[in-house]
Amino acid sequence: MKLNPGIFKAYDIRGIYRKDMDEKTYYLIGQAIVKELRAKKIAVGHDARPSSLSLYKALIQGIVSTGAKVIALDLVTTPMVYFASHRLKVDGAVAVTASHNPPEWNGLKICRRRAVPVGSDSGLDKIKDEVLQKAKNIENVSLKSESQTKVVEKFDIKPIYYEYFSKFAELGERKFKIVIDCANAMGVLELPIFEKYLKKHFQVIRLYCDLKNAYQGCHEPNPLKTETLRDLQEKVKKEKADLGLAYDGDADRIGFVDEKGEIIPMDLVTALIAEYFLSKPENKGATILYDLRSSRAVKEAIETNGGVAHECRVGHAFIKKQMADEKAIFAGELSGHYYFQANANAEVSTLAALIVLNMMAKENKPVSEFVEKLRKYHHSGEINFQVEDKDKILEKLKEKYKDGKLSTLDGIKIEYPHWWFNVRASNTEPLLRLNLEADSQELLQEKKKELAQIIES
Repeated sequence: MKLNPGIFKAYDIRGIYRKDMDEKTYYLIGQAIVKELRAKKIAVGHDARPSSLSLYKALIQGIVSTGAKVIALDLVTTPMVYFASHRLKVDGAVAVTASHNPPEWNGLKICRRRAVPVGSDSGLDKIKDEVLQKAKNIENVSLKSESQTKVVEKFDIKPIYYEYFSKFAELGERKFKIVIDCANAMGVLELPIFEKYLKKHFQVIRLYCDLKNAYQGCHEPNPLKTETLRDLQEKVKKEKADLGLAYDGDADRIGFVDEKGEIIPMDLVTALIAEYFLSKPENKGATILYDLRSSRAVKEAIETNGGVAHECRVGHAFIKKQMADEKAIFAGELSGHYYFQANANAEVSTLAALIVLNMMAKENKPVSEFVEKLRKYHHSGEINFQVEDKDKILEKLKEKYKDGKLSTLDGIKIEYPHWWFNVRASNTEPLLRLNLEADSQELLQEKKKELAQIIES
């Protein structure tokens, strides 16, 4: 098998097992991670894909072949790996996962100490160069199977993780019926927070929570695609549940469905969580980040509640850095990533769920009432266009809409009093991604048609 250089993405490593990469690839990646992180000890975990355990073992072999030590977390969610990166004495952490991709895929998410991400411009390109250089002689790589007991320490991070984040629950005497859809993926390992540590508060109805058939037998584990939430919507209505939750493949994203079976837009969840944090006296004037594709309602909610609202670029590497630079307490992304200072600026999807439930408990209101006041505008969602000359189209848009307020934080964002749009180029594909929002549905449709004609021309 020949290593495919395309597995190295902007924020992580991802490809098809035995087509794009294999165990020898992971062995070389393990060595390169140690070199880039200058690591003496690394925490490593994996998801439940068919290939993950074998690749995990090969990665560990590569790490220890350099003289570095490993804390083996075994089967964990990605937020647990980030948690380990700042709770354990390690120089970095790695998750063997391909998130929501199909089961034949696999990959890696890498971070330094305190969950600082390793992306293309912060070390991943160097790892790529190192691996590609060594891969020229990949047939000579020998995966050793001798005992690693002196350099590999098994550690179960889950009980510490469950206990820590359970303490954020402020549910009083409230009891909730909730439906949790794990899409037969890693969200199953988040369930003990609801079913064990906070069990007096929850009746949990499981939907697709079978890790024995991981990543198979149900819908794609991707709550950003609204069609994957249909079963959850129906189950919430049938069970008369208070809330529906849907985890993505490695549980670092989460989607929400209200008690009526309606999908709660992920950016509006950012606004809800911001309101919760800013209601606490100790967070008065705190900085909260929202990605630039989010509804204007998010910025308004932050500022109305006394916070400082700052836009951020799309992508976890950029968001985590900006959170650290600006000491932001929370950040939300349109894709359902929710970042917390409490987890070293990394994602904790279950904490996002607990905070929404805290608000419901405190006000004794259904979640739909909180969301309704935020549904002020009409948002398109992300629309992809296949475009060969992306820069040319961006210049055309800037010229056409030069009378608007321009931002180049991420692609171009142009704002007018009653509508705005953002167009960003994909890092890996010949695509332009359009998001727009308007005060009315009529204006939204008019501008969407207008922009599409320019982009496709």
